[in-house]
Amino acid sequence: MERRDFLKTAAAAAAATASAGTAAAQTSGTSPQKRPQSPEMIYRQLGSTGEVVSAIGLGGYHIGSQPDSNDSISLIRKAIDSGITFMDNCWDYNNGTSEVRMGSALRDGHREKVFLMTKIDGRTKNEYNKQLEESLARLRTDTIDLVQFHEVIRFEDPDRIFAPGGAMEAAVAARQAGKLRYIGFTGHKDPQIHLRMLQIAESHNFHFDTVQMPINVMDAHFRSFTKEVMPVAIQQGIGVLAMKTFGNHFILDTKLVDPIEMLHYGLTQPVSVVITGIDKPAILDQALTAARTFKPMSETQIADILSRTKSAAMTGTFELFKTTPHFDGTAANPKWLG
Repeated sequence: MERRDFLKTAAAAAAATASAGTAAAQTSGTSPQKRPQSPEMIYRQLGSTGEVVSAIGLGGYHIGSQPDSNDSISLIRKAIDSGITFMDNCWDYNNGTSEVRMGSALRDGHREKVFLMTKIDGRTKNEYNKQLEESLARLRTDTIDLVQFHEVIRFEDPDRIFAPGGAMEAAVAARQAGKLRYIGFTGHKDPQIHLRMLQIAESHNFHFDTVQMPINVMDAHFRSFTKEVMPVAIQQGIGVLAMKTFGNHFILDTKLVDPIEMLHYGLTQPVSVVITGIDKPAILDQALTAARTFKPMSETQIADILSRTKSAAMTGTFELFKTTPHFDGTAANPKWLG
């Protein structure tokens, strides 16, 4: 992807952000909730939901990896006290440990301070309902703010989700029952699969509240979600959740761009949240520093980063989530799909 084309795409998407909130229909029928904010954090609108959330999201996988659960709980609560209100999680992260620890951390009044998201793998109505009930119990809540269909990484996933007896029926019923407030989807494999999910949704007259996708300093050069999916989502008033900022450690390992630059690059995009993995206090401090020091990057700065990463990024070598099954939990565990 040429740098000037990327810059035009980013500019167009940013312009669309201003009108998306009023242009898109709000289908959830839920009222936005207010949460405490910190002057040290950035807050943004979540698509057309009316919700305001922190632009830094606490990644759910890494907060379930500490040997001592008390360290996980302390990390989550420090993030909340520092102004991070967007909590990411998933039914399958660390075999449920991530949700259990987050549920423990959200006791004692912390639940009301956050926008809580988790993801469900089930593609059938029955499997979705089973996993959702487990997530509600682990997270110790009656209502999850946002539940997303996890790992939409196969071209048949949209068909299965929207099929009669599919997971979408369960999600809509759960929303009507007050078990969840908003519905989104995630995926990391190919932008064409994301676009197909949006097309299938439109054919069923369904509007997603959020969509989660890789947005990082290499994505612009290879199977680019930033170029192909983000502008479509923004135009439809769908909140964009950025992930894979560091590509786990693989993009970081190239040492082409430093971590704060990578976070600033993600925050410069017209996204609602940059979800980042945080496994220890130093990494939390890094994310908070990125928020505190953030100024939107200029076109010259973006062009410089894209120039530095172009050669390494062209074949997806460091975005293993696109080119290998390394991050495909549902491929390794197809029973999770139902």
